[in-house]
Amino acid sequence: MADLSPVVQALPPTAALVELKGALPYYGTNAHQLGEMLRIRAISRLEIDVRVGIGPTVTVAATASAQIPRPGGLLTVTPEEAADWLAGLPVQALHGIGPRQAEALHDYGIHTVGLLAAVPPATVQRLLGGRAGRQAADRARGIDPRPVVSRALPATAAVHHTFPQHTLDGATVRAALLDLVVQLGRLLRRRGQAARALTLTLKFAGNTTWEKTRRLAEPSGHDEDLRTLAYQLMDAAGLQRGRLTGITLKAADLVDADQVAQQISLDSAREARLVAEETMDRIRDKYGPSSIGPAAVFRHAS
Repeated sequence: MADLSPVVQALPPTAALVELKGALPYYGTNAHQLGEMLRIRAISRLEIDVRVGIGPTVTVAATASAQIPRPGGLLTVTPEEAADWLAGLPVQALHGIGPRQAEALHDYGIHTVGLLAAVPPATVQRLLGGRAGRQAADRARGIDPRPVVSRALPATAAVHHTFPQHTLDGATVRAALLDLVVQLGRLLRRRGQAARALTLTLKFAGNTTWEKTRRLAEPSGHDEDLRTLAYQLMDAAGLQRGRLTGITLKAADLVDADQVAQQISLDSAREARLVAEETMDRIRDKYGPSSIGPAAVFRHAS
């Protein structure tokens, strides 16, 4: 994306915004053709397709992107088309409208974005709350002054697992935690970041939670280091008969991986594991995240 425009805003883990106004005169083309160029580059360089929504505002572009069937495609909505195009969509399709907000609007008889745009903003504010209602009313009318702002990646990253039923089995819980470690490590390495600390949050039946944070000896985005600390956090919870409903593992105080000092290691076993980790990342990039991983995760998932 940065090859097309210098103004790129990352929205991890799966989205980004690109400001194309300055790129149009440079390339001497239109936004639709730049979107096609982006798709071609993603396929040729990364072997993945992407969904590209193009519009006059962030809301229109993001809403357009979500309307494209997977695995990828391109949908361009011009400024002249934006109002009519938005009006025909279900209200829950408008970017920024969550399930609860959509339910509240449905209860009032508002099922399309066009109907939402026709309702007085004060009424929408009473239904959804002050700020949320004001934003929803404006965006339904195509009003969204938010600019695309270049910024660094977030300082945290989190992955979650929800158990289909209350879980007491320690092996199942440990396998789920290991899977989260693998997901988190891959996310950090794809971002080019390393974590200084991990936070483990356990959610129990009855909606109670337990949370604890510990710092790594040195910043890392490698599975081995994350796994060791995650297991220590789980052991600190002292689970006995607690009925778990979910786990969240969050990496905090992130730094650029290039800024982490590389220590000379005499541990050949660790070096071999890091080489294997790099190889597995390439396999996952090509064949999907579930194509390879720890045996314990696959055994308990099957």
